[in-house]
Amino acid sequence: MTQTPPPRTPPADTGDRRALAVLFGIVFINLVGFGLVVPLLPFFGDSLNAAPWQVALMFSAYSVGQFFAEPFWGRLSDRIGRKPVLLITVVANALGYLMLAFAPNIWVAIGIRLFTGLGAGNVSTVQGYVADVTPPEKRAGRMGLIGAAFGAGFIAGPGLSGILVQEDMGRLGYQLPIFAACGLAAAAAIGVVFLLKESLVRSATPAARTPFLGGVKDAAANPVVSRVILVTLIYMAGFSGMESTFGLWTGARYDWGAREVAFSFMAVGVVSVFCQAMVTGRLARRFGESRVLAVGCLLFACGLLGQLLSPAAWVVPVAMAVGGFGMAITMPNISAMISRASPPDRQGAMLGLNMAASSSGRIFGPVVAGAMFSSLGHDWPLAVGAVLMVPAALMALNAGRAVQRNREAPAAAE
Repeated sequence: MTQTPPPRTPPADTGDRRALAVLFGIVFINLVGFGLVVPLLPFFGDSLNAAPWQVALMFSAYSVGQFFAEPFWGRLSDRIGRKPVLLITVVANALGYLMLAFAPNIWVAIGIRLFTGLGAGNVSTVQGYVADVTPPEKRAGRMGLIGAAFGAGFIAGPGLSGILVQEDMGRLGYQLPIFAACGLAAAAAIGVVFLLKESLVRSATPAARTPFLGGVKDAAANPVVSRVILVTLIYMAGFSGMESTFGLWTGARYDWGAREVAFSFMAVGVVSVFCQAMVTGRLARRFGESRVLAVGCLLFACGLLGQLLSPAAWVVPVAMAVGGFGMAITMPNISAMISRASPPDRQGAMLGLNMAASSSGRIFGPVVAGAMFSSLGHDWPLAVGAVLMVPAALMALNAGRAVQRNREAPAAAE
């Protein structure tokens, strides 16, 4: 009698890859909505008779919300799980887009962006999910894959925005992409409910509750985490200054409208999704996360200088693509270095602090860039952003040396 062989149990990594595939899809759908709206904000603000500095405040208000939300959601996800936090934040995204479409004036729009930032601070939770289901040596690559979902969202989002926007219809023409963003965020929430499984393994001893930003002391004492968080702060200040004034800069320099701006952001998304899916992990394994991070900062600086020195409009998307490559290899390595340097029950908190640093850069970057744009000239945000990338690259190399010292310390003790 022939015995039926027992069913094969799929390797644990297979289940992890499935979970990551679902998370990739949810992040992609959500980021399509985000990519739909971001290129339109300067023009949507203009439809509300906003000055350039008020447009910059719309970007900063979102980041103020994220500053307070990221550490909170990161710590909460360490306690109650990643799935419920992701659901809450994605639903908040949908509500924020819906309210933004009906904002009666620029100040209400700024307040709505603040609310949306409070609810949307879920990047550290997404990164915590990846760290939960990924061994340390594969984290840079898989953080890159999730980063590719962000990049793919920035391909489809701005592209769809460029198709949907109807500038000749006035304010209604800008509302159509915002309604689409709301619908996509709602679809992402449904995906979280029905497709995403919880990744956090509950500890027998619950993690101690800490106050808001209570992990700052731990982060400051960690030579790797502290340096990488400083890289995030500097890098995001330069990036967000460019992002918030890009539509205004291209309008002043080349008389571009919302459609051209949206398609330029799409070009950045194309480069980002390819690099983060195919290149980032390989570069990190070969050259080390800190070196790749430093090169990413410098490439982003080259992209900003390329825009600044562009002799014709067609050069701008090319320069943005160079900067997009730098962006693609920067953020995944930041996340991987922090997760490797943090204990498992503190990863969400440390990643949350990193996103709070990112939000700080996004708060001050647009405000300073908007002020420079209005008072000094439209090229200044690009020039200052490029200069900021030099200390960011040096700090990344310092973090790499701290990693090496940590590895050598146990060997010396033996």
